[in-house]
Amino acid sequence: MHLLHVPAPRLRLPLILLLGLLLALSWNSQARELAVPEDELIPVELATVGVVPGSNAPVVLLREPESGDIVPIFIGVAEARAILMALRDIPVSRPQTHDLMRDLLTATDASLERVMVDDLVDGTYMGVLELRMANRDEPVLVDTRPSDGLALAARTGALILVAPRVLEAGRSLEYEGLQDDQVVTALGITVEAVTPELRQALGLPDTPGLLVSGSRGRAADAGIQPGSLLLTVNGETPDNPMHFLELVRETPTGQRAHIEYWQDGEQYEARIATDVPPPGRGEGPRLQL
Repeated sequence: MHLLHVPAPRLRLPLILLLGLLLALSWNSQARELAVPEDELIPVELATVGVVPGSNAPVVLLREPESGDIVPIFIGVAEARAILMALRDIPVSRPQTHDLMRDLLTATDASLERVMVDDLVDGTYMGVLELRMANRDEPVLVDTRPSDGLALAARTGALILVAPRVLEAGRSLEYEGLQDDQVVTALGITVEAVTPELRQALGLPDTPGLLVSGSRGRAADAGIQPGSLLLTVNGETPDNPMHFLELVRETPTGQRAHIEYWQDGEQYEARIATDVPPPGRGEGPRLQL
């Protein structure tokens, strides 16, 4: 598997970051104030990781249902790999950085409620983690690099909110999908290309479509399960995961996306709202590839 075709650094959580998080959890005040009023932040869905054409600089692609836009935000290679591993639900023998951060929150009886990308200052994105603790009435806000926050959200299902100016800054940025290992999530449905080997192993028909490797929220409620074959979106067959994202984006405002899929020897259809799925990890099991 070639995630971004870059040698994987061994990720270690610096001791200062561990200490900083522990201090934040015990702090009696917020780490910093939000740069914009909370009610101005816009919910988005983390769709996938792509690159900027010509430079291969990694970006995370956020789907903003209100406008239909797919907005890229620059991230580091390590964080891009971490997000892709979470989207693919790749098992690791030992916890890596963002797995450790998630486990640390669980061990300290805290949960990550929201990740907010609230500002862009001199070309640098600013982010905040909103943590909920069992022994506190008020949430704790912790300053973060958005790339780390998004990688953590991909593991916890936390809601992602972005300031309007951050979205506006990314709308003119060109992006493209990865050449290999592309995985995309939209509407709570995670899809990837299906190989002949996977078709045989999963008993899928020889029909154009994409493999559903995960589902949550309304998609799971509608009956779409990992291991099914996504056939069409609004009547059109997606050629690849990025095309799936584009077809979802083109769903007319105010309408539900019409999904057709093959599952357990039968063909089904579902109509799913295009707004951001509710927070939380998938209700069903993920498909281990």
